[in-house]
Amino acid sequence: MDNLRRFHVAAGTFYVGRSEPTLLQAFLGTCVGVALHDAQAGIGGIIHLLLPEPVVASSSYQQEKYASYGMPLFIQAAMDAGASKKNLKACIAGGALVGPVDHRDLALDIGGRTAEVARNILHQAGIAVAKQETGGFFSCCLTLDMMAWNARIEPAGMAKLEGGNDIHMPSSREIRQAMARLQPIPQVALKILRIIDSDDDDILKLADELRKDQVLSARTLQLCNSTMFARRLRVESLDHALVYLGRDLLVKMVVSASVNEFFDQQSHGYSLCKGGLYHHAVGTAIMAEKLAQLTGIAPPTTAYTAGLLHDIGKVVLDQYVAAAYPMFYREMQEDITFGEAEKRILGTDHTRVGLMLAEKWGFPKTLANAIRYHHCPEKDPEHTELTHIVHLADLLMSSFHAGLEMERLKITDLPKRLERVGLTTDRFAELVDMIPQSVFESAHDLNLEEKPAP
Repeated sequence: MDNLRRFHVAAGTFYVGRSEPTLLQAFLGTCVGVALHDAQAGIGGIIHLLLPEPVVASSSYQQEKYASYGMPLFIQAAMDAGASKKNLKACIAGGALVGPVDHRDLALDIGGRTAEVARNILHQAGIAVAKQETGGFFSCCLTLDMMAWNARIEPAGMAKLEGGNDIHMPSSREIRQAMARLQPIPQVALKILRIIDSDDDDILKLADELRKDQVLSARTLQLCNSTMFARRLRVESLDHALVYLGRDLLVKMVVSASVNEFFDQQSHGYSLCKGGLYHHAVGTAIMAEKLAQLTGIAPPTTAYTAGLLHDIGKVVLDQYVAAAYPMFYREMQEDITFGEAEKRILGTDHTRVGLMLAEKWGFPKTLANAIRYHHCPEKDPEHTELTHIVHLADLLMSSFHAGLEMERLKITDLPKRLERVGLTTDRFAELVDMIPQSVFESAHDLNLEEKPAP
């Protein structure tokens, strides 16, 4: 397996191919993965499903992410490649619960319903299910060896379980020193954060501030044309960006470019892959913005920024986490939250450290509160809707875009938190359907598993 090329099958897509030295991978939380292979014909692949069926009629444009549409397409693709139904074998994984589900909250068991639809379609096609592990509360990785035709289901981050003998609980002094060593977010970006927090709509003022930092200006333009944000028209200059993007999108680009550099300072502790923390941050930001637009209870640009910054405390603690991953893994098998595991192992958690960093750098109070209370929004002393929005966005990304970081969210009162922003559990699938494909597609930019040495 060490000599195989690794290929990540992103959510809402499938891959079918012939025998080749490739290991297909799908990182699954609440999503469901199905591996199919016909060893005799040398044909196989994986599909990565988000939902059981389209939420509304207009949402079926991307058919591969729905089990009801995607599974028949996936099976047909395998048949077209030369597989035989009678020889095909299936392996089903994923479908983790968002939280404890009772009869009143069955709408939250999206993974269970997706797995059920997939199983029914396989049964109707006469395809045997050789292996299945679905449900529970933890993320996993479904793999298919395209040479040996061996499908496996393992806990996400299995490769990091070795070691753990040099665990160090940082002191308050060491945490402050780690914060001091960080290259801070550029002052221009901090000024822009304060401008948007004060509802200042003067785009020329934003542009003047951005021009003061040539490096940040260049990074912003680069990000404007990156995989995640690329538009049909290439942005060639700052003036072009001002005209073409407008105030809100330009602010998002500036802050995203600043945070990208900030997250690059971390190593490989919380992340299960290179770039995982930043990618999760951007995905959470995009979903927070969409939730703010849907509910109308918070400014979308502020919600985007809060989502982008919600996990900044992890950058400080990251250096202490890598060696402690096996202990984190063991702790998370108990019925405790990730924050509680952090406090047991590190003596603090990333939300508290994030608040310290936000105060040190002079973040607006609304952003500082969202950072500190995004895991327990009901404890926000100012009861801001923004914190609830960031919490829900973080949950959606952690549950339906697993494999980026070790954090696993446990939710016990999601119906109340949905109600807090004016939503109900029967709309939860709609929220999942709002996750843009660009969030998943840009995962191809990530090194989700280190490639083996040639």
